[in-house]
Amino acid sequence: MKNRKHRTISAAHASAQLGRPVVGKPVDACQSLREVFEGSLPAFGGAYLRRVYTILREAIARGVPLVVTVAGPITVSDQHRAWLLPLLETGWVAYLTVTDAICYHDGHDCLRKSRTRPVREAGLFGDDSAYREAGVIRVANTGFPERTLFDQDRMISAILQRPEFQKRMTTTERNSLLGSYYAEQEKAMGVLSGLLSTCTRLGIPVFVGAAADGSTFLNSVKLWALGKIDGTPYSFDYDLHADVFEACAYHYWGLFHSRAQALAILILGGGVPKNYSLQPEPTLSQIFLLPDIRGYDYDVQIVSSPVTDGSLSSCFPAEAVSWGKINPATYRQQTESLQADYSMVMPFIIRALLEDPEIPRQPQLRLYDKREALVERLFDAVRTQRKRLEPTLRFPLKMLARAGGGP
Repeated sequence: MKNRKHRTISAAHASAQLGRPVVGKPVDACQSLREVFEGSLPAFGGAYLRRVYTILREAIARGVPLVVTVAGPITVSDQHRAWLLPLLETGWVAYLTVTDAICYHDGHDCLRKSRTRPVREAGLFGDDSAYREAGVIRVANTGFPERTLFDQDRMISAILQRPEFQKRMTTTERNSLLGSYYAEQEKAMGVLSGLLSTCTRLGIPVFVGAAADGSTFLNSVKLWALGKIDGTPYSFDYDLHADVFEACAYHYWGLFHSRAQALAILILGGGVPKNYSLQPEPTLSQIFLLPDIRGYDYDVQIVSSPVTDGSLSSCFPAEAVSWGKINPATYRQQTESLQADYSMVMPFIIRALLEDPEIPRQPQLRLYDKREALVERLFDAVRTQRKRLEPTLRFPLKMLARAGGGP
């Protein structure tokens, strides 16, 4: 093997290419989880975790409103009570985007009085044929009796027939109403508050990006079909235009009218919730042509998808910069993606933030209570762009040209 040729390089030049010294603080010398995150994760995957924590802490300490997106069965697994609800109680969160399944399974605990949850531990690699024979539904390493689904369907169907549901509404309105019913059930059955009841109490909007992809809506399909068959009145429906516009109104508020005039996003698990909460920026800038719109100033994501699969779930914040969804001026310092199962790290991250005396709790933003005013403010902004939007409404379609019509 040839010897490496000697090169004369100044120490200063080499030092300029490197960061701080790699030093791990002994965990038995740490007085808090914050010290563990900041001092005992010196390199490799631990350094990514340290950076995720550090960026999230900086955003919260600055008072930047936090948008949280969650994919995965957190209500089945009771993760919402373990770490999400404590986060929501702080006043740091502007709104949530979740899956419809999360909202559906949120109601299982309040179906009947019981000293224990209906969801129990199950074998991750158990005999699913045996589970099927025994009437057990498995979700990873959790499981519950199949009758829980049928009872949940009955409760959802009864709720959706109530008078206040007989109109078109956003997913945030549905979830706020659903949270009110869950709250009454939880109180009657003597169980702890769940996700939707907590968000309703705190005025936190909860969006569902794929509104038809979940058993809550499947029960609505049942009621709709029965109405078509026998004329039973039923008029619940989603107003998806208003839903997206409401999300945009919150983004507009965050950029121009919140105290921080900035927004942060915490993405857990990717999927539709991630995509939905990244859409307000292109809607405001690309579709409505509003000026001075930017994406999130802070972006922290914990996802398990490999970046090479090309899905939005897996893409790093840098890719979102190319779309304008993340602020290009801040992404090198204030964004990070950690490839991990968020259930493994979020309890520790949230506990470290909660015990940090330098991060104050905030009054609840209660954006849901302000949504009508914020939506109207965005309508006012869009009205100023009406003439600029005119050219975007026309295109020389070839089909019309062949038919002799105009654009």
